[in-house]
Amino acid sequence: MALRLFLDSADPQAWQQWLPSGLFHGVTTNPTLLHRAGQPCSLEGLAQLAPVALAHGIQELHLQAWGPSAADMLHCGRALAALAPGRIAVKLPVTPQGAAVARHLVGDGIPITFTACYEPHQVLIAAALGAAYIAPYLGRINDQGRDGAAAVIAMQRSLSGLGSSVRLLVASLRQPGELSQLAAEGLNTFTISADLAAALVHCDATEAASAQFERDAQP
Repeated sequence: MALRLFLDSADPQAWQQWLPSGLFHGVTTNPTLLHRAGQPCSLEGLAQLAPVALAHGIQELHLQAWGPSAADMLHCGRALAALAPGRIAVKLPVTPQGAAVARHLVGDGIPITFTACYEPHQVLIAAALGAAYIAPYLGRINDQGRDGAAAVIAMQRSLSGLGSSVRLLVASLRQPGELSQLAAEGLNTFTISADLAAALVHCDATEAASAQFERDAQP
């Protein structure tokens, strides 16, 4: 499967800066990112925000459903998917409630992204229910004193061993080297912040060489 990069942001200014580059397959967001960007976490607010992201030509927009009960979360998920059928993936936590909701949404033909994955065995839930993606939190696993890269690689091996079509959408990345390390192990789907995107494309030596080319091009 080809590389897919997602921009992990609910900030329209970050979308304007990065999405025209063509680097990103899509955008991922959640209630926490909406809060940080000063955007309302409501169906009405997302109905206005989603077209802004999709207008940049991305293939997918991942929006997280919420609700105190499975019925509430299911209603929210269906409403989110209806904002742009075929281009919205509904994010759900890997919890009993999230799994119950996923069953119905997958049955409706709506792509699902399980999120907040910390343990290798949780990818089996995504495989069993036919989710499109599951997002492990690499940096937060490291914060627990564990080897996040090893955990994520174990998740990918489980999915590969099953022959599952679920894509491991690695999140909570903090350094460009983490992407190249995991890519060397066959992982190919990542969501990154705007700050990490800037770090990914920045190299002092490359910029110095480019500046020299420009000087040498002058008559």
